[in-house]
Amino acid sequence: MSNTKKLSLIVPMMNEEANVAPLFQAVRSALKDIDYEFILVDDGSTDNTVNEMKRLSDERVKIIVFNRNFGQTTAMSAGIDAATGELIATIDGDLQNDPSDIPIMMAKLENEGWDVVAGRRANRQDGMFFRKIPSKIANYIIRRSTGVYLNDYGCTLKVFKKDVAKNLGLYGELHRFIPILAKMYGAKMVEMDVKHHARIHGVSKYGLGRTFKVMSDLLLMLFMQKYQTKPMHLFGGLGIASLGLGVIINFYLLILKLCGENIGNRPLLTLGIVLLIAGIQLITTGFIAELIMRTYFESQNKTPYTIREIFLG
Repeated sequence: MSNTKKLSLIVPMMNEEANVAPLFQAVRSALKDIDYEFILVDDGSTDNTVNEMKRLSDERVKIIVFNRNFGQTTAMSAGIDAATGELIATIDGDLQNDPSDIPIMMAKLENEGWDVVAGRRANRQDGMFFRKIPSKIANYIIRRSTGVYLNDYGCTLKVFKKDVAKNLGLYGELHRFIPILAKMYGAKMVEMDVKHHARIHGVSKYGLGRTFKVMSDLLLMLFMQKYQTKPMHLFGGLGIASLGLGVIINFYLLILKLCGENIGNRPLLTLGIVLLIAGIQLITTGFIAELIMRTYFESQNKTPYTIREIFLG
């Protein structure tokens, strides 16, 4: 008999002791008519979260406990790796997302042929200055930079087809950029309004300090979007431009030197030498990045493409 479930629900948990019981109740009520498994990943909690999860668990529950805090992205990745469902859903453990939205999202995904349905917090219950405004600014920057036009990148509530979730390649702190990773995989994605509640128990694990992490991760995503499989196009292009400019400057200075001018104390000489060195280093970096990329794909038997369907007439 197959152990495959219809849905795998993944919830990263960290110090959510007071939210465990209401979370279990909400999930069981919302998914009572669905064949599902409930995967909770404890990301290094220091309170009684793990014991509470164990106390309330049943045959549907799978609990993964990290030996220390690794971050939300890693917790989500571990849950996805353990999932067996045809569909995979992710949700926060703080009860701000509502599990009752999941069956509606599943129906939308299956009936309309989407690969990912992403939640959009229509009436977000968070502070204006420290949560909503920074989030709106970040969402705008990400949309304009990546060309992936979603309104709410920060909503954890999402439903995926299994193959999309399993091939996201989550690591570091890239959970904020799941929609971009899904688009890079080739997924068809849509947003829908979902409910959002104010946090009742515990405190948020996020503050303004994450803004700098988001911006640095955004640079990584832009690189991955355009140059993941062809890094030489970036580093080689910059390197050739720098090397060429350096050659022109130094050739000009050579002519001046041959004409008897003193060039030893001219800042232009320093600039020319720096550009030459930078050009060589950038081109060399491109070669190394290209070799690393090839090793990444070939060592794991990965391909730089994904096939949705093969049809034989």
